[in-house]
Amino acid sequence: MFDKILIANRGEIACRVIKTARKMGIKTVAVYSDADRNALHVKMADEAVHIGAAPAAQSYIVIDKIMAAVKATGAQAVHPGYGFLSENRAFAAALEAAGVVFIGPPSPAIEAMGDKITSKKIAQEAGVSTVPGYMGLIADADEAVKISGQVGYPVMIKASAGGGGKGMRIAWNDAEAREGFQSSKNEAAASFGDDRIFIEKFVTQPRHIEIQVLADSHGNCVYLHERECSIQRRNQKVIEEAPSPFLDEATRRAMGEQACALAKAVGYTSAGTVEFIVDGNRNFYFLEMNTRLQVEHPVTELITGVDLVEQMIRVADGQALPFAQSDLKINGWAMESRLYAEDPYRNFLPSIGRLTRYRPPVEGVTERGGIVRNDTGVFEGGEISMYYDPMIAKLCTWGATRGEAIEEMRLALDTFEVEGIGHNLPFVGAVMDHPRFVSGNITTAFIAEEYPEGFQGATLDDATLRRVAAAVAAMNRVAEIRRTKISGTMDNHQRRVGDDWVVAVQGQALAVTVDADRDGSNVRFADGAVLRVASDWTPGQALARLVVDGAPLVMKVAKIPGGFRVRLRGADLKCHVRTPRQHELALLMPEKLPPDTSRFLLCPMPGLIVAINVAEGDEVQEGQALATVEAMKMENILKAEKRGVVKKITASAGASLRVDDVIMEFE
Repeated sequence: MFDKILIANRGEIACRVIKTARKMGIKTVAVYSDADRNALHVKMADEAVHIGAAPAAQSYIVIDKIMAAVKATGAQAVHPGYGFLSENRAFAAALEAAGVVFIGPPSPAIEAMGDKITSKKIAQEAGVSTVPGYMGLIADADEAVKISGQVGYPVMIKASAGGGGKGMRIAWNDAEAREGFQSSKNEAAASFGDDRIFIEKFVTQPRHIEIQVLADSHGNCVYLHERECSIQRRNQKVIEEAPSPFLDEATRRAMGEQACALAKAVGYTSAGTVEFIVDGNRNFYFLEMNTRLQVEHPVTELITGVDLVEQMIRVADGQALPFAQSDLKINGWAMESRLYAEDPYRNFLPSIGRLTRYRPPVEGVTERGGIVRNDTGVFEGGEISMYYDPMIAKLCTWGATRGEAIEEMRLALDTFEVEGIGHNLPFVGAVMDHPRFVSGNITTAFIAEEYPEGFQGATLDDATLRRVAAAVAAMNRVAEIRRTKISGTMDNHQRRVGDDWVVAVQGQALAVTVDADRDGSNVRFADGAVLRVASDWTPGQALARLVVDGAPLVMKVAKIPGGFRVRLRGADLKCHVRTPRQHELALLMPEKLPPDTSRFLLCPMPGLIVAINVAEGDEVQEGQALATVEAMKMENILKAEKRGVVKKITASAGASLRVDDVIMEFE
């Protein structure tokens, strides 16, 4: 077994590999860029080597720099994680030539399967059903438009060396094909150093289901069942689960056997994933094979009990798999929510800055018998950089059934405290409560169909809203008692806290009476319904854990004038708790309106201006591209929302802007 391995990656996956290596008694070496000097993976590793400037193209994907770090530290093997050099044949070959073990598949298998064009050709030759498309290289945007018309719209424009949603666009017409080709090409070059593009038919109403395979050098190959990855945004997975709520045993077995056959055909060893599109009749079509560990591998580990990183290391050491296909059963259900540094209220645009508060839920077995796991690469006080992928953690839960796994995820998300940056916790929390998701009736179009205007926060149902109202009424009583005790020390008179209150929340005014005792409060509503509230919350605590009507309720709370700001289940609520008279007076107060910014194009995220597409005095049409902003390896094209004339341009290509900086003004 190896004594020391180097992890050629960063963030949560580097931390994940370090944990398993530590468990196996193997020392680890981290590599880091200027931006990651104080990163968590650097602190966790036994050694760390600086490899260059912040951009990945000057550090994490420079093979010579990684090789120099390997040589300097005497690492015997390298785990590439995912992304960066994980599917780079030249990197694997360089390690092999240096006598260093690559913890992954052989370089010929990476070449055969890691390239999406080549892999689809091999799959076709092996008799695997594939999505129609054009597998040849595409020279320019004109050719892309021509091919798209021949394949038939809609089409998917994809980077051959891509992954993680980078370099991917859906085009529904010639204009989108032309624009998508150039953006995909630019993103592919920036993220992977390879700008080759191919085009395939976009299958409508698809489910994205993938098979995890594991193979050794002794001829053994098994599949560890499937993962459902249909909840995607901009072709990037957001929520994954294992197993799929859609597959039956016959389809699962057929997909697994086909995935293993494909792996054996290319001499594959290590962990890998074969991705499929599955239609409503359970017909499945090969998409690609990822010759690496997947982001969503924890859900497979939770339902099989197999540590995939450990098996990758053991296979790389020449060991045989310790189990056969018949040993791999499905135990329970697992969910994964990806925590991204992006603002769901700004169309999920990237967000950077300092994590002023980062408190994940407690990992391990829960009171209900479920499991919580959080794979992360950040810490409270750390910085989220604009240079890398915006994912900062993967929150996973396990339950005996799908419903139990979802409920564990709901509570874990409500418990997860993140402040200082925009993040998508409210959105994934809302998805967990969405009836369509709960039913399992999902496709890759779920987000586009259910949130066509973007995400503006969840609306709680009446039953949940009542539970929240009861909770804040009880909490308000605790806060009022503390406040009157403090003021009472000054004048030797303590004002009695009243029992009757009005909770104004989500457009409703709920009159309640709070009857408190030593163990909690009975909150009575106007219709006579009573909810029992018990909690040890004290004023100033940012997280309130309560039991309301016998069921747990977790809320993030902050004091505001006359009440609380409360966040849970994707909702961000202002809960005002007033006396009946105060409520009457509050209804007379005028509403403060936000300022009018419709005449300005504001930068929606911290980022770099790549291009300004118009000039002062130009007349622009609705939907016309105005500027391109790059952040976290993604290009974002800002378009005109309506017809107008450009009055003034205040930013130029190459400028770094903050959120809401003015790019241009219209007449």
